[in-house]
Amino acid sequence: MMDAPGSYRINIAIDGPAGAGKSTVARLVADALQYVYVDTGAMYRAVTLMALEAGLSPEDGEAIGRLAQRLHIELIPGPDGQRVLVDGRDVTDRLRTHEVSRTVARVAGIGSVRKRMAELQRAMAEGKGVVMDGRDIGTHVLPDAELKVFLTASPRERALRRYRQLGEGAGVSLEQLEREMAERDRLDEGREIAPLLRAPDARFLDTTGMGIDEVVARIVEWSREAARTFSEKEK
Repeated sequence: MMDAPGSYRINIAIDGPAGAGKSTVARLVADALQYVYVDTGAMYRAVTLMALEAGLSPEDGEAIGRLAQRLHIELIPGPDGQRVLVDGRDVTDRLRTHEVSRTVARVAGIGSVRKRMAELQRAMAEGKGVVMDGRDIGTHVLPDAELKVFLTASPRERALRRYRQLGEGAGVSLEQLEREMAERDRLDEGREIAPLLRAPDARFLDTTGMGIDEVVARIVEWSREAARTFSEKEK
């Protein structure tokens, strides 16, 4: 059942480690609530892709920061899911390559890049009715979001999901992905700027063994509860 037009709208922040299913879950929650989905991970991947195309080292934070300032990134909803445009070019199908996946944590750790992306993301959420997923949404980008969810799963399950997403033809073993995911977790949790943390007021949801429909239904229920609560406070 969809929410009625004109009902109280909130912002929803979904955080969690790599491979937790945040993007898929956030998109489906947004669809169910008739909200706007903002895939922040795709924005960092877009910057990473552009940096790789430009031949920039992920260690060259100054150059990548300047690049991020110049890029015009758009998230466009479509019948087959959200498309990501950089300077008018659709790069969606190149954002989940193995090269981008293993480099994005270092690019995302660059302070000037995070600052620029957070500015864009906050602007997208000003009108409410947004579902945003990432690693620092509830703690840094949208600390006042009415609902915060920390989504996770076991390391093995997260690696298996990414393996299926890439496809067996990618030439990457499940064991390698699990090692790389553990390294990504270490980098995300240990960076000085906006590390991966669970917000104190975030709801914790371990999706290990859960079906996607069950996960989405749980968050939609929490969203409607939060909307009713904040609506009452506004009266």
